[in-house]
Amino acid sequence: MARRDTGKKSPENSEASFHPWHLARDTHESALAELEISIMAAFESFGRWQSACLSAVTDFSATGPENALLHMIRMDDRPKNIHDLAAIGNRTDIANIQYSLRKFLKAGLITRKGSGRSGVLYEVTDLGRRVTDDYADVRQVELIQAYVADPALEDDVRKARDTLMKVSEIYERAARAADARRLGVTRG
Repeated sequence: MARRDTGKKSPENSEASFHPWHLARDTHESALAELEISIMAAFESFGRWQSACLSAVTDFSATGPENALLHMIRMDDRPKNIHDLAAIGNRTDIANIQYSLRKFLKAGLITRKGSGRSGVLYEVTDLGRRVTDDYADVRQVELIQAYVADPALEDDVRKARDTLMKVSEIYERAARAADARRLGVTRG
């Protein structure tokens, strides 16, 4: 596809935030590129928050995705297998999940029960329960109180959640299409 001439202002690219670059050649591409940058910035901020909150309650160090995984294991206070955890987190990186599980086991935060691929279940230990409860307490004081203090934010968060779920579906379809393209599969 040839690069479009972005030197001229037209109705389709007259939006003030439009900045032509290789991923944003018109206002539609610019809006999506700006959303992608915002998602990346939010993801990094969320990861830093998770690490800081965990550090406030334990000496165990974890990345944002590892921290989320620990809370997923605790979710509903019932054991989960690795496929449950991958599905909950929309993850396909099983090797990374396994690495994180080994870290949690070594730290005494979770236990492993059963054998075989689908028969292994993970659940938090008493230590894991204390750490996740303490994390929830710090989260309530430092994050939730700030969230509740802005009444308009709750509606914005719901709208953002709904939008992110829709965008996630678009990215999933696009990823499948890109995989098909890579594999030389054509659309019928």
